[in-house]
Amino acid sequence: MRPDRTARRAVALSALLAATLTATAACSGSDTAGSSPDAETVEVSFGYIPDFNGTSLLAIAEDQGLWAKHGVEATTPSFTNGPLQIQALGTGDLDFGYIGPGAFWLPASGQAKIVAMNTLGQADRVVGQPGIESIEDLRGKKVAVPEGTSGDMILTLALEEAGMTKDDVEIVPMEPSAIVAALSSGKVDGAGFWYPALATVQKQVPDLVEIADNTDFEETVAFPTAFVAGNEVVENDPEKLDRVLAVLRDAIDYRAEHMDEAIELTAEFNDLPVADVKADAENVQVLSLEEIDGYTKDGTFDTWLSGMEDYFVAAGQLPEAVDPAEFYTGDQFLEAGK
Repeated sequence: MRPDRTARRAVALSALLAATLTATAACSGSDTAGSSPDAETVEVSFGYIPDFNGTSLLAIAEDQGLWAKHGVEATTPSFTNGPLQIQALGTGDLDFGYIGPGAFWLPASGQAKIVAMNTLGQADRVVGQPGIESIEDLRGKKVAVPEGTSGDMILTLALEEAGMTKDDVEIVPMEPSAIVAALSSGKVDGAGFWYPALATVQKQVPDLVEIADNTDFEETVAFPTAFVAGNEVVENDPEKLDRVLAVLRDAIDYRAEHMDEAIELTAEFNDLPVADVKADAENVQVLSLEEIDGYTKDGTFDTWLSGMEDYFVAAGQLPEAVDPAEFYTGDQFLEAGK
């Protein structure tokens, strides 16, 4: 009798194990494919800018193991601005990247897709050397700006509000690092620029004058930041897109609930003092996952994007406005949460 009982127990154990595995698989059905141990890992190149807006989600994803959770192996090259990342997306050297509001005209013109909204930036300033108190005081003077960025955007808005154009000042196109040096040494009279880089300048020029900031224009123009993907990725690699969006959604959710830790992780990721990153984060309005989903569903983001397009058309950067649905893949961001 013992052999038969042993055999029956073995059969029962096997059935129980099979049922358990089936139930486990069913319970994990809502996860992305990357969460399956049998799914093939996808390789992703994800660009960023080393500030809180551009880095915090990547720092969280690395610390919390979110890349591995969703079956992604990520490399994260650093860039100085958004337009350079859009170029890299176009050549296929980059799959995903981060842009500030000044570069939104590039996806609007068809050069990339916005795949996830991120934060509202409040770090942009028009600044002047000591003694320059207004935008009018910059007339005829040298003003540095990283072209196609949020620094360019806020300078244009400030000039427009004063009844001026870029023709009324001497524009000096510069990379961000060069602007820090030029302002610190007094080689330019002003700049359209941003924090945290401006904090470095203020150590050398403590009386640097802030002439305009984002809040001066918040009733008419939003300054969102976002993550972008190459057109080829969006059109031809839906699984890669879905997995990366799942990572971003998890990281967005975590950041909203753990801001202090997000600041510390960003500082570690970029090898910066925590105090500097904290000061940078104070110029950021973080959006929760619930807010991003809600603004996508109710059309708030479409309204913001349309308003930004109007600005870019008026500034001569965009030939004409298009439907935001042509360059913001909000439905896919929502789908990644299911």
